[in-house]
Amino acid sequence: MQLTTKGLIIKEQSTGESDRIVTLLTADFGLIRAFVRRAKTFKNQNLSSTSLFVYGDFTLYKSKDAYVIDSAAPIEVFFDLRNDIETLALAQYFAQLTYYLGAEESPAPETLRLVLNALYLLCKGTKSKKLIKAVVEMRLLTLGGYMPNLLGCYRCSVYETDMMFFDIQEGCIYCQDCFRNNALEAPLSVITAIRYICLSDISKVYSFNLGDENMNILSDICEKYLLSRIDSRISTLDFYKSLNTGN
Repeated sequence: MQLTTKGLIIKEQSTGESDRIVTLLTADFGLIRAFVRRAKTFKNQNLSSTSLFVYGDFTLYKSKDAYVIDSAAPIEVFFDLRNDIETLALAQYFAQLTYYLGAEESPAPETLRLVLNALYLLCKGTKSKKLIKAVVEMRLLTLGGYMPNLLGCYRCSVYETDMMFFDIQEGCIYCQDCFRNNALEAPLSVITAIRYICLSDISKVYSFNLGDENMNILSDICEKYLLSRIDSRISTLDFYKSLNTGN
């Protein structure tokens, strides 16, 4: 069986003496793991087209047990991700998250667009890294079935108050007048931003701004909520945070 698709390389690893296994994020088929035969040989024309963060056209065929990349043509290689270590580390974090939260052979057009736009914005430098990171975390969780209950206060159903609270463990919000366990304080503008991230059209999901203080709160909530839903240690996040970035 042969298939042709556009995809983004989100993971690569060596196997055997000269082969590599890459993971493609595709709109049509979700995550696809495929072999790149003789990837380490000098004359392999697919080598540069099957590197991490390359978005391209891929032709694959399925052998008895696995997909194999027959040909690859790059559309975008995101060179600028490598201009500084913080940008590259954040891109690697997004790739690892996508691998953890994605599904094999299940269409993922919104996930692909979300990640491609994140990489594009990282290269352009037109949005803060905190905003991009928060959007990727919360929207990936939403696409993966972990959207928090944001319709109103979990106890009284009121839609909004000036100050609200986000419960990391329960994945819900409370108003300022209800008992709220150990929920994190979140001004209404932060809750509005979370609602926007979860519910807006994927093409507009990065189109908002917050002041520095509220951006810090949003960043803290999105990261903590994500970590509460993923059982595995995320090594790329640990590395990114070790850089002590303030972006």
